Amino acid sequence: MAQINTTLDPAAAHRATQEVPSIPRDADGPVFREPWEAQAFAMTLALHERGVFTWPEWAAALAGEIKRAQAAGDPDTGETYYSHWLAALEKLVADKGVTTQATLARYRDAWDHACDRTPHGQPIELRADDFR
Repeated sequence: MAQINTTLDPAAAHRATQEVPSIPRDADGPVFREPWEAQAFAMTLALHERGVFTWPEWAAALAGEIKRAQAAGDPDTGETYYSHWLAALEKLVADKGVTTQATLARYRDAWDHACDRTPHGQPIELRADDFR
């Protein structure tokens, strides 16, 4: 599968890769297989830059999520890394009081509804009726 490089704040991305060595990267910086992975990475950078959490807090949250997934049978092939990243981010922002698990679940359900109604190959957009 091809990797996708995205345009991020190079200094912030560099700091992140130094603080969290497990981030998939090449000589140019972080690499992503899918656009959503880059978006999850960018959200994490933005929240860190705003002081929501420190890199050690982030590294501990991500490590905990990966450990839980491995204990549940995740094969740890690297393909699920950003799924664990997103799960860790959701848990951390809820733990920090930025949002609640209920709000995250509401948006996840709305996103699923939007995906179901969107024709293949078209952009997925959330609408008010997706929050049923």
